[in-house]
Amino acid sequence: MIRLFHVYFPTRTLVLSVSEVCLIVMTFLLVSVAHSANQIAFWLSYENGILKIIVVSVTLMVCMYYYDLYDSSVLGNQRETLARLFQVFGTASVFLAFLYFIFPEARLERANFVFGIAIAGLALASSRHVFQLLNRSGRHSERVVILGSGYLAIALAQEIEKRPELAMRLLGVLSPSEEQNDSLTAYPHVGRLEDLPALVQSARITLVIVALCEPGYQFPVALLGRLEKRGVKFVDGATLYEKMTGKVLLDGSVVPRGSDSLGSWPFPALLLLKRATSVVFSLLGLILCGPLMVVIALAVFAESDGPILFCQGRVGKDRRVFTLYKFRSMRNEIARQVSFRPAQVNDERFTRLGRWLRRTHLDELPQLYNILAGDMDFVGPRPFALEEEEYLEKQIPHYALRWTITPGATGWAQIQLGYCSTVTENSEKLAHDLFYLQNLSIGFDLLIVLRTTKVLLWGRGGR
Repeated sequence: MIRLFHVYFPTRTLVLSVSEVCLIVMTFLLVSVAHSANQIAFWLSYENGILKIIVVSVTLMVCMYYYDLYDSSVLGNQRETLARLFQVFGTASVFLAFLYFIFPEARLERANFVFGIAIAGLALASSRHVFQLLNRSGRHSERVVILGSGYLAIALAQEIEKRPELAMRLLGVLSPSEEQNDSLTAYPHVGRLEDLPALVQSARITLVIVALCEPGYQFPVALLGRLEKRGVKFVDGATLYEKMTGKVLLDGSVVPRGSDSLGSWPFPALLLLKRATSVVFSLLGLILCGPLMVVIALAVFAESDGPILFCQGRVGKDRRVFTLYKFRSMRNEIARQVSFRPAQVNDERFTRLGRWLRRTHLDELPQLYNILAGDMDFVGPRPFALEEEEYLEKQIPHYALRWTITPGATGWAQIQLGYCSTVTENSEKLAHDLFYLQNLSIGFDLLIVLRTTKVLLWGRGGR
């Protein structure tokens, strides 16, 4: 896996994306050469041919990203991939037609555009088919066994099985003791630790994932050294799990990695830069969205009696309670209730306008003031009401670690999971929040903002 913006991406997926960029550019370049071979040098140099091809290529790649064509859930589904490719080329064509109307000088010749789109579509569909065949064949994949029998081993086995783009072929599980976890019976039990040297020889094992949660277990270092000389790689299971899933392992018997040092980390300079970025973008947001906020405020006022803004105490950094502002989306008598009740799908408490505001997340716009005031940053763990936070702290281990950093209007957990209302869902959200804390960087924040635009565009996660 390759690390970008402090997040790990499967190498095969990144290679696929780079190869498809090259494929699109080469397709339009070859079509242009075939159409006007005698004047191609003049067209590329003096008529900005290269820039025109780049505009089309960037548009197609952005549409592929926004239609989730690089997500694990889509990569392995050929029918879904083809359906989304049709959507990509349809959306890109409409956008480019609008762009060409406004900027005629950016227009690609009609014949080049039509033939380029058709050939690029066939080329991308073929490349995806080859990619799926490669994943299913298991060739050029690491031959993997998992050493362990607990919760971590189960979680790793499940992730490897459902994500072939990781290029890992799970051959089975090695138990450190005679006991075998019943939850691992779905995976071949290939022996115990002492059987590993023979297994490396017979099954050509190249990677051993050490997923030992048993207290007091001592791994034989000498055996590890001998096998490493034979080309076998050993990786820590908890670290690999974080790389694959973008979340830490949360279990009653496992303490999140690095949790003992979160109080003194991250560095003050990074937090200062993060704060400065939030101030700049909140000011820009208030200026650009100001007219829209006035229109929404008037619509809320006209639709129902009551205040325009919904104000509620939320828990911020170091347990400090602040007032969070949103456009009111529920009936006034409901909004005044003190006790919290998470919003449900098609919740009857919403007003007609409020339901639309929640779905589009436009009810969150007043939080630009919270960001400017220093209560929140653009990116960070989502703040909840005091009563809800106190309840979740009692139910979920390590929950208080969320309060070691300023909360955010958007965050890693929000874009990965969306709206959470149950303890189980919030436990998953905490696992993602802790991953964010351990990998905090400006690049990571920019990646989260980029993915947030996709969430907003498709109206995901709102209730």
